This record gives sequence, structure tokens and C-alpha cells, in this order.
Amino acid sequence: MFDEESLQIRKQQKFLQDVEHAIRDANRDIIHAQIPHLDRAKFVEFATYVAHLRADYLSAGLGLVNGADGSTFEALRLRREAFEEAKAVFAALERAIERNYVDIG
Repeated sequence: MFDEESLQIRKQQKFLQDVEHAIRDANRDIIHAQIPHLDRAKFVEFATYVAHLRADYLSAGLGLVNGADGSTFEALRLRREAFEEAKAVFAALERAIERNYVDIG
């Protein structure tokens, strides 16, 4: 027989599994409602957009060797933030695909 501690652990594990399943369903329903279908072309289009932002940021950084003032660093910061945000979206989209929140095809 199971002792009381073992039963409590099993109860907690069951609870966490149920919550995880509910969260997965909620994510799928909510994300799928806004992104019902994602095809290869759209995914690659977004990846290309992120690549352009990365190139803009790197180019601006390398441009610092030509001399920089305060406005140059502000422009560099804005490019970095744009790239980092787009990169984060891309990673989140990959996770959404891996977790089956978005239909692909």
C-alpha cells in the first residue's frame, strides 16, 4: 500500500499534469484563433525580416569605426532593440510550432 506522503505526491503530480494540459489547450485555442495557419513561406518571410534587422544592427555597429556621436549610439540602440524583439518573436513562434499551438502546412 501507499503511505500518505506517496498519495500526496501522486495527487500533486496529477494536479500539475491537469493544469499543464489546461494551459496547453488555452494556448492552442488563443494562439490558433489569431494565427490559424502558418505555412513555410510566411515562416521564411519572417525569418528573412529578422535577418535584415540583424544585418542593419551589425552594419550600424561596424559603422562606429567611422566616428560616433550621441545620435549614432541612439540609432544603434534602436536597431538592437528592434532586432532583439524580432528575434524573441521568432523564438516564441518556434516554440508555438513545437507545442502544436499553430497549424503548419
